[in-house]
Amino acid sequence: MPTKSKRPRTARIWIITIGALIVAFYAVRIMTREKLPIRVAAASIQYLTKTESTNGKVEPQPQTNFSAHAPFPGTIRAVYVHAGETVAAGQLLVAMDDTQAKARVADALAALKGAEANYDAAVHGGTSSERITLAGNLKKAEIERDQAQQDLAALQKLETSGAASPSEVSAAQERLATDESAVRALQQQQTGGYGAADVAHAKAALEDAQAGYAAAQESLQQAIVHAPFAGTVYSLPVTPSGYVQQGDELLSMADLKQLQVLAYFDEPEIGSLKVGQPATIAWDAHPIQRWHGKILRLPSTIVTYLTRNVGEVLISIDDNQGELLPETNVRVTVTVANESNVLVVPRDAMDFEQGAAAYVYRVENGSLHRTRVTVGQLNLTDVQIVSGLRVGDIVATGTTNGQPLGDGEPVQIVQ
Repeated sequence: MPTKSKRPRTARIWIITIGALIVAFYAVRIMTREKLPIRVAAASIQYLTKTESTNGKVEPQPQTNFSAHAPFPGTIRAVYVHAGETVAAGQLLVAMDDTQAKARVADALAALKGAEANYDAAVHGGTSSERITLAGNLKKAEIERDQAQQDLAALQKLETSGAASPSEVSAAQERLATDESAVRALQQQQTGGYGAADVAHAKAALEDAQAGYAAAQESLQQAIVHAPFAGTVYSLPVTPSGYVQQGDELLSMADLKQLQVLAYFDEPEIGSLKVGQPATIAWDAHPIQRWHGKILRLPSTIVTYLTRNVGEVLISIDDNQGELLPETNVRVTVTVANESNVLVVPRDAMDFEQGAAAYVYRVENGSLHRTRVTVGQLNLTDVQIVSGLRVGDIVATGTTNGQPLGDGEPVQIVQ
C-alpha cells in the first residue's frame, strides 16, 4: 500500500518541476531579450509650413511688353539703340528702308480716289461730266419738244381753214411724239441712275480701297519703330543694312520692373494651389537673392511640357528692381500651408496603412505601443497631429540596426 501512494506523489513533483522550469525559461528569456535600439522624437508645438516647388520662366507683363516685327520684306536702314539699353517713351529705335512702302501708299491713295469717284457716280447717276452732258441733252430735247408742240398747234389751225393738209398734221403729231419720248428717256436716265447692284458693287470696291490705303499707311508707320513707353530693350536681333523677311522680329522691349513668372506645376501638385498664395523666386545667376510674389492665375487645363504633364500657373514678381530678365529660367516655391501652434512629430515616425489609417509607435515604460493618430498638414519633414498624441509624448522614428518596429517590442533609446 505505501508503494502505491508514493507513485502519484512522485508524478506531481515531476509535473511541478517541469512547469517551474518552463516558467523559469521564459522568465529568463524575457529578462535577457535583446532590446531594439531606436531613435525617438517628442511631439511638440511648432509652426508647420508646407511648400510646393517647380521651375518657371520669367516673362514681361503684357501691358508693359512691346515687340516690333517687319511689316514687309526689306533692309534695315538704321539701328539707334543696343540690347540692354534703357529708352524713353517716343524714342526712335529702328528704321527700315521705306522707299517701296511710300510707293505702295501712293498707289493705294490713287486707287482710293478712283473708288470714291466710281461710288459717287453710282450714287448720283454718273460722273460730274456725264451729269452735265445729260442735263444739256435733256434741255435740248425739251426745246425740240416744245417747238414740235407749237408747230402741231399751228398746223391744226391751218387745217381748219384748208391751208394745211391732214398729212402735214399727222407728220407734226409723229414728230411731237418722238420728241416727247426722247425727253422721257433722258429724264428717266437722269433720275434712275445706276441700279442697286451697281451701287453695292461700287461701295464694296470703295471699302476695299479704304482698307488697302489704311494697311499701306500702317505698314509705312511700322517701318519706323519708336518706343511706345519707357523701358529696356532686351532683344535686338537686327543690324544696320541687314535683310529681314516680313514678320521677322525687329526688337523687343519691356519695363523690367514689371515682370511675372509662368511656373510649371506637375499635375498632382495643382490641387493644393490657390490664388493669392505667397511665392518665392530664385535665379541661379543671383544664388543668394530672392524675389517674392503671389499666385495670380491657376491653370485652366493640363499641357505637355517637355516630358511632364503640367499646369501653367501665373505668379507675380512684386519686388523686382530690374535684376531679373525676360526669358530667364527660375525656381519657384509656393507656400501652400502655414499653420501656427500645431502639434507635430517627424514624418519618419508615421506608419501609414492602406486605407489612409495613420499610426505612430509611442514609447512608454521601455516598450512600443502602436497608437492610431489623426493627421492634418504635412511637409517633407513634419506631420501635424490632430488627435491621438499629447505634447511631450515620445515616439519612435526608427531603429539604428534596421530592424522593423513592432507593437510591444522592448526598446532602448539611442541618442
